[in-house]
This record gives sequence, structure tokens and C-alpha cells, in this order.
Amino acid sequence: MLPSKIVCVGRNYRDHAKEMGNDVPTEPLIFLKPPSSVIRDGEPIVLPPQSSQVEHEGEIGVVIGKRLRRVNSTEARSAIHSILAANDVTARDLQRSDSQWTRAKGFDTFCPMGPPANPPANLSTLTVVTRVNGQERQRGSAADMVFSIPDVLAYISNVMTLEPGDLVLTGSPAGVGKLLPGDEVEVEVLGVSRVRNPVKTDA
Repeated sequence: MLPSKIVCVGRNYRDHAKEMGNDVPTEPLIFLKPPSSVIRDGEPIVLPPQSSQVEHEGEIGVVIGKRLRRVNSTEARSAIHSILAANDVTARDLQRSDSQWTRAKGFDTFCPMGPPANPPANLSTLTVVTRVNGQERQRGSAADMVFSIPDVLAYISNVMTLEPGDLVLTGSPAGVGKLLPGDEVEVEVLGVSRVRNPVKTDA
């Protein structure tokens, strides 16, 4: 079953904001990916003809377990149903050219999702790693986030209601990079969830 919405957080790791040449936000920077972008483990990421620079962004995904509207961080923490590995695939050239990110983030196949698993008692122990063709490209800990996972959920809930099954992507660490046809990209939340996808051009 697809989430009713996918809410993402941009620049939630200082090192990623720096590599993109951006300042760290003073409050969570949120955007949406459409549910039609979701694929599962083993399904291909399809490079669209509109872009010449599609990049991986490995992230810790959070699945909401109960309705959240205008809650605090403690209430938000108690509403986490599960954690999964996710890839916020991005057409970087389109992101730079557009005044908002919908097109760059919203292509079909641009949200690979791994299987959900129970969250740990301490969310700050979560670590996300991205590998391309077996080589590590990204590694980041939830402890290094600018805004913690519960704070992000609470912030979003004060903008829009989060429903059970909704997915929140919590930000990508430094090391994003271009994907090429024939690559295999893997995002793993260590010991929790993993999603692996081949990359191909649009037929």
C-alpha cells in the first residue's frame, strides 16, 4: 500500500548543505514527493530524458503509525510505526534550474523504499549508508541531523496532518553523486532495512 504522501526534509545534515553550497536551514525545510515515485527493492530506477544529472540521496525513512496533527516531539516519537531505508533520487540539474523541487524529486521510480522494521528505542543510533556498485558513497547518523526525527515529525504535523502509513524522509548526509545506466545503488539503515535498485535509461 502506498503512503498518502511522502514528506521530505532538505539539508538536514550540515555536511550535505555545505557540499551543495547552501546554508543550514533555521527550521526544517520540507517538500513533497508523489506516491507514484515509490518503487521497492529490486525494481529499476529509470533515468528520465529530461535530466543529465540524476543523483542518489540515501535517507532514513519513517513510517507514521497514527494520525499526527499539531503535536509536540514527544507525541510525535510515540507515533513512529517503523523505520526503512529510502533513496530520495533527485534530478540535480532540474533542481537547480527550477524555483521549486517538485519536478526534480517527483519522477516515477524516484523513491525506492526498503522493507519497514521496528524502530530502535534510541533513534539517534540509526545510521544510513549508501553504496553504488558496492562502494560506499554516503554515511550519516541520525545523531548528526540538524533537526532530530521527533522534532521533524512535530514540525510537519503543525503544517499538515500526517496520516497512518505516510512516509517521512529525514534528510541525506554528504556524498550524493551521479547515477549512470548499469549502476546498482543500495541504501541501508544499518541493521534495520535495505533497498537495492539497478539503474537504467528510459526505454
